[in-house]
Amino acid sequence: MKPRIVIPTVAPEAYQALINLEKYIATTSLTPVHKELIKIRASQINGCAYCINIHTADARKYGVSEQRIYLLSAWREADVYSEEEKAILALTEEVTLISKHVSDEVYENAARLFDEKYLAEIILMIITINAWNRVGITTGMRAA
Repeated sequence: MKPRIVIPTVAPEAYQALINLEKYIATTSLTPVHKELIKIRASQINGCAYCINIHTADARKYGVSEQRIYLLSAWREADVYSEEEKAILALTEEVTLISKHVSDEVYENAARLFDEKYLAEIILMIITINAWNRVGITTGMRAA
């Protein structure tokens, strides 16, 4: 692949804004496992090999089993995720595939399971990883 633009070099202020959003996410009450499940699932949907590689390794560090990582793309049929995790994964899919909109059913289920602050943090985590996926894919970042 021909080299592509290096956003941190060309637009450092904009890149720093993304870094600052990531820093905010790090201060939230989201569990590390919830963060990594969101990051992996959104990255799978978006086809970002670079992010999948990073976040599956991070998930393992937080104790996520290989089985749970392997089954993420088929989480609806897997019995290894909690009700809360399934709500997070459903919301992750619908926010990532936003052109189909977020259904009332998926949103209301998540709102039932999480308080408003945690729900806001989930949504912001989903938005953040989608932004990183788009940077990685567009600029041609590759998994090692």
